[in-house]
Amino acid sequence: MKITKTRRVSSLVFIALSLVANAIFPIPIRAQAPVFAITPVESTITFDVESSVAIKGKFDKWEATLTFASPELSTGVLDIKIQAATVDTGSGMKNGKLKGKDFFDVERNPIITFHSTKVEQTSSDTVAFDGDFTIRGVTKRERLLFKVNRTGTGSGTINGTMAFDRKQYGMNSGIPFIKIADRVEVSVSLNGKRVSGPPVNLK
Repeated sequence: MKITKTRRVSSLVFIALSLVANAIFPIPIRAQAPVFAITPVESTITFDVESSVAIKGKFDKWEATLTFASPELSTGVLDIKIQAATVDTGSGMKNGKLKGKDFFDVERNPIITFHSTKVEQTSSDTVAFDGDFTIRGVTKRERLLFKVNRTGTGSGTINGTMAFDRKQYGMNSGIPFIKIADRVEVSVSLNGKRVSGPPVNLK
């Protein structure tokens, strides 16, 4: 009986101390964050290069995620991973040249990535993601600017563009008989839906 009473007293003391501790040092409640799902089937990543012969294409295999730690826009992180070998210009000759060592060099650098490190709202309907863009194993800071369509439904498509100088990434060569500009424009169209959590705070 004495042992049982001692255990009961110890349990009551522990519970009392726990209640006091929680009152003084409350357990932080994690803010609910927006959760988005992006549908690649309804999304596209394309590119366009000014040249004497049209060089436009898309990537058939890629994945993208958009995550938030809270409803604040500044906590957003955008990650895009593209399988470089899936480039498709509609021309086997152009595809082969772009996959080669003078351009994407897909054998040694199979993945093209963009990882955002900062996000800010730049106007009432535009959001800019600054981040690390990596192609051919070379990483540089680039900006991806998205136009936001606010429908209030929590789903829709955001269309973004990013331009970069191909020579800064080691793509110094050309294609025989085709004059190619240095500037490459990338268009990213992401179809997504907020599957849970509150909306993102936009001004």
